[in-house]
Amino acid sequence: MQAKIILFASPVFFVLIAIEFLVAWRRQRHAYRLNDAINSISLGVMSQISAALFKVLSIGIYAWALRHYALFQLSADSLWVWGSGLLLYDFLYYWLHRMGHQTNLLWAAHVVHHQSEEYNLSTALRQTSTGALFSWIFYIPLAILGFPVEVYVVIALIDLIYQFWIHTQQIGKLGWFDRVFVSPSNHRVHHAVNDLYLDKNFGGVLIIWDRLFGTYTDELDAHPVVFGTRKPLRSWNPLWANLEVYCAVAATAWRTSRWHDKIKIWFMPPGWLPTDLKNQQPAESFNLNHSLYNPTLSTGMRCYCLVQFTITMHTTTHFLLSVPTTSVMSTIFYALWLVVSFWVVGGLLEQNRRFMLLESLRLMLCAGMVMVSPDWFGIVQLPLWAQVSIIATCLISLFSLSIIARNGSVSVFNNTNMN
Repeated sequence: MQAKIILFASPVFFVLIAIEFLVAWRRQRHAYRLNDAINSISLGVMSQISAALFKVLSIGIYAWALRHYALFQLSADSLWVWGSGLLLYDFLYYWLHRMGHQTNLLWAAHVVHHQSEEYNLSTALRQTSTGALFSWIFYIPLAILGFPVEVYVVIALIDLIYQFWIHTQQIGKLGWFDRVFVSPSNHRVHHAVNDLYLDKNFGGVLIIWDRLFGTYTDELDAHPVVFGTRKPLRSWNPLWANLEVYCAVAATAWRTSRWHDKIKIWFMPPGWLPTDLKNQQPAESFNLNHSLYNPTLSTGMRCYCLVQFTITMHTTTHFLLSVPTTSVMSTIFYALWLVVSFWVVGGLLEQNRRFMLLESLRLMLCAGMVMVSPDWFGIVQLPLWAQVSIIATCLISLFSLSIIARNGSVSVFNNTNMN
């Protein structure tokens, strides 16, 4: 249900993104880059795909705990249940969010949301695909207290949707509101990499949790916020964005000699090293004024990536609506197809020549699949007009890709950032 509500709310999100873009443009405060926005939204769409696959974890475990361990039977018909549930959920979210910055295992998932070096409404959509693996643990107290599943799902959605509007630089300080609720100003602080702002302002809806537990700080005009992470991603690859920290921590765990440290590192703060590796791996310095990751891209390739991203995003809508009535294998293959499509677009944005070949293969496979059978991933029988449209789109895309390559875009491609 949560995925469907977010799906139907998406047009509103994109209208607000368009409004923010126009406001920023009129103010000559250009807050958007096409490559960054595509990467952020791709990660958001992929998070919804993974949520459809991990729904047993996110909802199933909660329902199981509610059925077997609930101390009370609370009614969804009572307003106080909804109000107290939202308050308690936000409190638990604060601790999940805080631990997400102080524990490698949780940071590996949450880092996705912080990787963008821009801060705008598209950043709000930038979400992890692996968060459901462990986040459910923090919300089990709601089940033990007896909050119904439908209450849990809706209040989680309210908490999530509220946080969309606070990801903007176009709204300044809001006086008393900043002292009670999470606002654009104090959430900009949370996304900052400045020493002054690190690991502050973890609240979801209410900022009072940060004030109570000593993690609040104001945004200061004298210290403009710099966004991103201390170890910049420097890639538009959405798969690598989700795996980057997992791989780094796993590599460190492999290199350390003591078994105790191989396990311990997953539960330590980001940057922590075992004793035997501290001398081998000197601390990395961070330049607050480092250049943004922004590979030069031809106009033709930018347009091509935008079109392919848009097509894949709309196809994901069909996937999410079809999941409840689709077989497991069809769901997995369809999901893989969509994820690969976003991955290829990311590779093209990085100007990586290998992805030109991968994109050609993807398009030919799509056209061939439809030509062989109108049975779209075993979900729906495509009418003739749909088959023709898909094949024509693939052929036009292949032709456009060849034109872009012939015009010299490929000559500046390189083989870096293959993560």
